[in-house]
Amino acid sequence: MSDELPRPPWKMDWTAEALHDFESMPEDGKRLFLAARAELITASDPYYRGIDADVSLPHWLTVRPLASTSPGGPHIADLAGGRGWLIFTFIRRHADPQITVTDAFWA
Repeated sequence: MSDELPRPPWKMDWTAEALHDFESMPEDGKRLFLAARAELITASDPYYRGIDADVSLPHWLTVRPLASTSPGGPHIADLAGGRGWLIFTFIRRHADPQITVTDAFWA
């Protein structure tokens, strides 16, 4: 085992409910969610913390804490100006870091 910290791409898991919601979406929603997934799993910090940390994100995706009082807790990725979103938590465990999607919505 190495002392080096894990690096992206991160693993991504879905709760059963979030996965069901994703699978029930129309194709245009699924495509956008998969594009957002690609952005999240390849980011060095999927929470995009810091000033202008999310400047590299596409214009249709914003990431922010779900609650401003919990910047290290669940985050929301708004898609297409609020047309859809996914709520996720990033757990940076030393051996097995991963992103867990707990809610997915597309209007």
